[in-house]
Amino acid sequence: MGGVGKTTLAQSVYNHDSIKQKFDVQAWACVSDDFDELNVTKAILESIMGSACSINNKELLHCDLKKKLTGKRFLIILDDVWTEDYDSWNSLLRPLQYGAKGSKILLTTRIEKVASMVQTFQGYSLEQLSDEDCWSVFANHACLAPEESNENMEIQKIGKEIVRKCKGLPLAAQSLGGLLRRKRDIRDWNNILNSNIWENESNIIPALRISYHYLPPYLKRCFVYFSLYPKDYEFDADELILLWMAEDLLQPSKNGKTIEAVGYRYFNELASRSFFQRSNSGNLNQHFVMHDMVHDLATLLAAEFYFRTDKLGKETKIGTNTRHLSFSKFSDPVLENFDIFGRAKHLRTFLAINFIPPPFNNEKASRIILSNLKCLRVLSFCSNPYLVELPDSVDELISLRYLDLSSTAIKTLPDSLCNLYNLQTLKLYNCQQLTMLPNDMQNLLNLRHLDIRETWLGEMPREMSKLNQLQHLSYFVVGKHEKKMIKELGMLSNLHGLLSIRKLENVTNSLEASEANIMEKQCLQELSFVWSRDAKDGFTNSQNELDIFAKLQPAKNLKRLGIDGYRGTRFPEWVGSPSYHNITCLSLSFCPNCCILPPLGQLRSLKNLKIYGMSMLETIQFEFFENGGSFSETSFPSLECLEFDKMPCWEVWHHPHDSYNSFPVLKSLVIRDCPRLRGNLPTHLPALEAIQIEKCKQLTFSLTNVPAIRKLVILESNKVSLHEIPLLLEQLKIQGREVAESFFEAIAITPPISLQSLEIHDCPSRISFPGDYLPASLRILTITGCRNLDFPKQNHLHELLQQLSIVKSCDSLITLPLDAIPNLRSLYISQCTNLECLSLSKILKNLHDFTIQSCPKLVSFPVEGLIAPNLTSFNIYKCVSLKSLPCHVNTLLPKLDTVTIYDCPEMETFPERGMPRSLRSLYITNCEILLRSPSLTSMDMLTRLSITGPCNGVGSFPKEGFALLPPSLTSLDLTRFSSLHTLECTGILHLVSLRILTIRECPKLKNIAGERLPASLILFRIFGCPRLKDGAA
Repeated sequence: MGGVGKTTLAQSVYNHDSIKQKFDVQAWACVSDDFDELNVTKAILESIMGSACSINNKELLHCDLKKKLTGKRFLIILDDVWTEDYDSWNSLLRPLQYGAKGSKILLTTRIEKVASMVQTFQGYSLEQLSDEDCWSVFANHACLAPEESNENMEIQKIGKEIVRKCKGLPLAAQSLGGLLRRKRDIRDWNNILNSNIWENESNIIPALRISYHYLPPYLKRCFVYFSLYPKDYEFDADELILLWMAEDLLQPSKNGKTIEAVGYRYFNELASRSFFQRSNSGNLNQHFVMHDMVHDLATLLAAEFYFRTDKLGKETKIGTNTRHLSFSKFSDPVLENFDIFGRAKHLRTFLAINFIPPPFNNEKASRIILSNLKCLRVLSFCSNPYLVELPDSVDELISLRYLDLSSTAIKTLPDSLCNLYNLQTLKLYNCQQLTMLPNDMQNLLNLRHLDIRETWLGEMPREMSKLNQLQHLSYFVVGKHEKKMIKELGMLSNLHGLLSIRKLENVTNSLEASEANIMEKQCLQELSFVWSRDAKDGFTNSQNELDIFAKLQPAKNLKRLGIDGYRGTRFPEWVGSPSYHNITCLSLSFCPNCCILPPLGQLRSLKNLKIYGMSMLETIQFEFFENGGSFSETSFPSLECLEFDKMPCWEVWHHPHDSYNSFPVLKSLVIRDCPRLRGNLPTHLPALEAIQIEKCKQLTFSLTNVPAIRKLVILESNKVSLHEIPLLLEQLKIQGREVAESFFEAIAITPPISLQSLEIHDCPSRISFPGDYLPASLRILTITGCRNLDFPKQNHLHELLQQLSIVKSCDSLITLPLDAIPNLRSLYISQCTNLECLSLSKILKNLHDFTIQSCPKLVSFPVEGLIAPNLTSFNIYKCVSLKSLPCHVNTLLPKLDTVTIYDCPEMETFPERGMPRSLRSLYITNCEILLRSPSLTSMDMLTRLSITGPCNGVGSFPKEGFALLPPSLTSLDLTRFSSLHTLECTGILHLVSLRILTIRECPKLKNIAGERLPASLILFRIFGCPRLKDGAA
């Protein structure tokens, strides 16, 4: 049942402090009824990373997710699952199978069959709440204090009658409680209780209809706009408010507040009535999501005026009254034939949301849409990689308020864009090929938001100061010419959010700097000052640089500050002043002349500090901790992450006496590429959990005063040694002879009890694990460049080990004892020159990923075969003596999905009994003989086949004598065929499912023989074939 609290309960589990402590990784993904494996996988990744993911390839997403989860204990919430497709579910789970023991997947669903299909443990079925519990939810959202409820018996009586009508559904109680929040007029309560909407029969919970019914008219229109979003879409307030503003859904304020402030008030009013809530899937809780049943209500109320479709194509049916349209992908390559443009000429909104690029080129889309839809107020081509230009006719959209070209391949904008006098929002985020804006941008007098993040503009258009309505400007490039100087910022007094000021070397004196009026921009929360690192303007006057920077002092409510490339020898007094008590993040980078750091220790809210590339700094003095010549009780009281990098001259770090409390909550310390730094680190870091020391050849330190340390990385730092292993240490990565030798000495005395992940790199010494067994707690082991390290023999079981990687190491290893690693999940062996065979007699039930590369003496696999019932990926590279794949793969590897065979010239055939029917992807490189194997034809479930040459004997493809390609193929890729001159189309006509055909780097290809290609083909790509025209058809 919907609205019973499944998601809320899952959120409670997900956000509980005790749960967070038990898992290394947490992720949340909304699945919804339109199951899309790619989108769900991407949502999990984005939740883990806390940022957007631009990958749209399932295999790459799976690979990336696997890396993030391997060996880590994770909790993943899959919310609102509807699919009953067992194969889709199994495919989604593949990268999740590499986590550490104790990993959990919590799933919510309304369908009992879904739960029974996926559950390992007994599911928990939520029932409706009791009236008492439902009243508790209602009273909480209505802000009824307990004492008030007791005193005002009448309101309490009516409220409990309302709650009984909610029928135990917490979503209904929450919605009506939000509606009546702080309302104490009994008439309001009676109106809700006696509403005839309770009697309305539909799939929409009556309480939700009532909540909508009593919304003010201005909020009703804003609520219905949500119907344009897909279910479970994660939106942020800024994005939504800009759309509301473009559609004239926001009423101007009478008290002088900006229209955006009005939008935030509307947004918060809807949130307070529980129409949506914060999302759990990363992104620093900046995103929101709407419950499915609330979305159903918005869709119902939107009627024919709003239309949402996933696929926009010639079959799409849109009514003549539709004014607002959103979609996620084009389903047809030819837009000229779309009837929708004839039926929907009065569209006001054309919005790409979660756009999925099609396999065909839609470069004409913008021209066709602009020529047909002249009444648009909102237009989005966001994430369309085929959009390289905007037609000059864009200025015919005279009503356009919102234009989003983010993440497109657009290179220039037409001058006619500057005739869109009503334009309020222009989004060009991540348009990396865009290098300049039109010169007459100053004509866009109503422009309020210009998003140019992740673009590389060389300069700004002239007279930007005329855009005095601007609320958001991502960055400003200071020019040398009169109408492009920093004073153009002076009139932009309404800027909010973040601003980066670049090419500050073009500011010649403090008077110019003061004209920017930075101090008056009170609403900026994040500010970056950037000087070009490659600026070549001769002598630098340090005093002048200091005076200029002093005049760029920002307002005191700043939260994030970045300084990059500053050319003075010291910082102005305002940098580090305790009056900047809101600053949480600060970075100083590549300030080539600074020889002293500003006093930052008294920034009481500072949590993240990064200091990079200070090439003249030799000593960090006590002043770094103090301010005004005196110490307070605590310096850096809130600092959690501290990072130093690329400090070539830094030698000494002075820190106060132990009695002085510095870095009391520091969790992460990184010191990288500081080759002259000597001495020790601060001696008392009680909260430190992670240390990374890299390329610090003179540094020594002790772990005696870091009781909480869990992660330690020591790379290319020869004087660092480990004489003892901290009890709580879970992850260790070391490189070099000295630290590796000290580690093995330390574990011989005191075996580590918490160590789960161990990486050892580049130790030439003859070393071995004490007692010929691995640490008992170990789950991940990586050994690289340790030729003389002895790998343990089969005398002991390593029951917790899940991931093993050996690269250019263990020359004594001739037989790899897989029976000793019964719970292995991932195996990667590369350049083990003496490895001859694998020993295995038992089932590796957890093995999912198997890769062996460049092992010249490896001749064969175990006689019994590779017994791994859950193996999905099998990869062999450059094993020149290997003659065959493991035997019986068709039965022993029933879940095998992907096989790669790369440069194995002795391999002549596939296994006699064929490959498993689960196989979907096959990649073959430089194994021409394999293409004759009759087993290739029998792979009747194979969907992707990639063949890479040189295949010197192949002049035409398919070649006579080759096995018939399986008709199930949807993608065929031919690469680097050195002699290929003809593609025989008749040989692939039987591929009735083929959608994508790609030919790359075939220098002699000149003929495509045959009159037609498979009818199913939608994309034919040719690259690097000079005798044919490169491109796509």
